[in-house]
Amino acid sequence: MQAWQVHQNGEPSEVMVLGEVERPVPAEGQVLLKVRAATVNFPDVLMCRGEYQVKPPLPFTPGVEICGETEDGRRVIGNPVLPYGGFAEYVVADSRGLFAAPESLDDAEAAALLVGYQTGWFALHRRAALEAGETLLVHAAAGGVGSAAVQLGKAAGATVIGVVGGADKAAVARELGCDVVIDRRTENVVGAVKEATGGRGVDVVYDPVGGEAYTQSTKVVAFEGRIVVVGFASGAIPSPALNHALVKNYSILGLHWGLYNTKNPKLVQHCHEQLTELAARGEIKPLVSERVPLGGASAAVQRVADGVTTGRVAVLPGLPAQTNGAAA
Repeated sequence: MQAWQVHQNGEPSEVMVLGEVERPVPAEGQVLLKVRAATVNFPDVLMCRGEYQVKPPLPFTPGVEICGETEDGRRVIGNPVLPYGGFAEYVVADSRGLFAAPESLDDAEAAALLVGYQTGWFALHRRAALEAGETLLVHAAAGGVGSAAVQLGKAAGATVIGVVGGADKAAVARELGCDVVIDRRTENVVGAVKEATGGRGVDVVYDPVGGEAYTQSTKVVAFEGRIVVVGFASGAIPSPALNHALVKNYSILGLHWGLYNTKNPKLVQHCHEQLTELAARGEIKPLVSERVPLGGASAAVQRVADGVTTGRVAVLPGLPAQTNGAAA
């Protein structure tokens, strides 16, 4: 089968190599899946660089979430078992970690429902206990993780403020449903948030960025507000001033969604059921900005690394090689 492999760490476009490899063989409790779609996530970038908390042995195939087809024809979504990631024609996955792909979503959209939306659901509902009528601030609101949080926040009845970088991403954030959009490249984020909230600040912050975004969050979080830290796409891990959290009376919450798969798998299943219902009602719909063939995976991962994409980029092994463009 064809698969992308990383033989040494570095930038995705430089270290991902497409070639013929042996089809993976499922171990006990695993199943073989034909990949229908695999979406690009920032952890794929970090794994290529050797900077992710999970470091699969070299060589490995990136791709942490897929929509696949079982040998009996069922359409499922799940996380491939590394080092056999999703940018390949076939993967293996733990049978207990598979979920039925929602009928309301196509293959690319279904694949994108897993990591980003599960992360958003756990962050907003399990960790931050977001309530209807509250105000939610989402950093990187047009990205794969941020766009999911925007939709989930709106579905929960929150007022959503989205922070983006650039006019094109601002337009995407508005289409996603943000009530207020702030372009960090041309606006003062702190001043704009305070103006939008009448000086009160926001109840919940969803931060997959870290660095300066986290610092801004501490300046705009409201009394008894909650900052949920879900990642560090900026590459800068902040060091919180706990005296500031004490004086302003806000909470700093961490979220590592992957832990729930071992600590509380029943809750992961419950989350999938909730997301499936929201998708069926049309309240959430993963934004798939590009669908590329398997041969375009390396360039797609690099575009995510460079921060120039919106929503999710999906790799479809069955797509003709000459196809490479935006989703319809």
